[in-house]
Amino acid sequence: MKNVILFDSDARENLLPLTFTRPVAELRVGILTISEKWARRLDANISYITQDYLTRKYPITIASDNIVINASALPSPYLLRLIQQLEFNEALLKNGELIAARLNEAQFQSLIHDEEIEELQGFDVEDTPYTQITQPWEIYLHNGQEIKEDFELLTKDRTSQPISNTNQVIKPENVFIEEGASVECSILNATDGPIYIGKDATIMEGAIIRGPFALGSNAVVKMGARIYGKTTIGPYSKIGGEVSNSVVTGYSNKAHDGYLGNSVLGEWCNLGADTNTSNLKNNYTPIKLWNYKAERFLPTGQQFCGLIMGDHSKCGINTMLNTGTVIGVSANVFGAGFPRNFIPSFSWGSTNGFSTYTTTKAFETAKLVMVRRKVELSQEDIAILENISAQTAKFRRWEK
Repeated sequence: MKNVILFDSDARENLLPLTFTRPVAELRVGILTISEKWARRLDANISYITQDYLTRKYPITIASDNIVINASALPSPYLLRLIQQLEFNEALLKNGELIAARLNEAQFQSLIHDEEIEELQGFDVEDTPYTQITQPWEIYLHNGQEIKEDFELLTKDRTSQPISNTNQVIKPENVFIEEGASVECSILNATDGPIYIGKDATIMEGAIIRGPFALGSNAVVKMGARIYGKTTIGPYSKIGGEVSNSVVTGYSNKAHDGYLGNSVLGEWCNLGADTNTSNLKNNYTPIKLWNYKAERFLPTGQQFCGLIMGDHSKCGINTMLNTGTVIGVSANVFGAGFPRNFIPSFSWGSTNGFSTYTTTKAFETAKLVMVRRKVELSQEDIAILENISAQTAKFRRWEK
């Protein structure tokens, strides 16, 4: 198998808070994460060049023959062909940015030490069609097309499990159900894109789903849920109410009524009953979103943008979230009214004010949440979260 190393580019800072707890390659877009896409497309072992504090959980493997790929780039037939044709000492560049290279071990060591690689020949791929994820909203913008691409990859030459005749299905040829999944008394409309139901997942009675839609393994769509297309619900998540064009990375819950639109949630998040996100301003103008690198709100150019939420964050019942809200890692938000549209990591509070959610209390909660899914909060996870707490202290201005 090929040895592929996916590296965090400058886009990583723009993708915070989602990339506080993971390399860019572990973002989910479509059915699969970026790393899973490359692993399957190139028949490769995957490792990472990422932030120092993430390397124990996401290590690097160096071989005598390494294909190094910018993790913000998604596979396309054209880009795959160029990468597979690379010889040693050759690289693909887009406007001077490294997209991919084939390097021996010595050259790779030069790369990670930011040293010049001698005799490296670059080829421009500016006109090569492929997608890059460099901003949080691009995850949901490209999610529909990526569901279609991943669906074709995962289901090629395979047969779906039978669709129960208790369901009402439009375009059943575009519906694929993995082994162990349960789908009963639901309406599935795959006219505009495929519907993928992962292994051991459940769609309960009365759910109404339009494709393109992906449900990860062991995930649950609750009774009466209304889910519009271009939506991905990652593994071990529970979803109810109304959802449109959103990505839930995995292990997160929005189990009750309330609206989630044009949003991206990390792992181990929970939205309380009747939490609602606004994804469109009343005056229909483009939305600004908090940018960690600039430390201010920047224009997105997008008319629709809801919630970007980092791992381990929670909202209480009846929480109302303004258009373009960014919530960091391990934040706990509750109470009446609209909280501010940037809430730092390890915050606890409401419109009446915030205090610091101490790591001791945050870890106690995380352990209780994770054990329900039979997952342990490891020492690696704790070290990562402690680092994030320290990194983001400057945004918790009440501490000063």
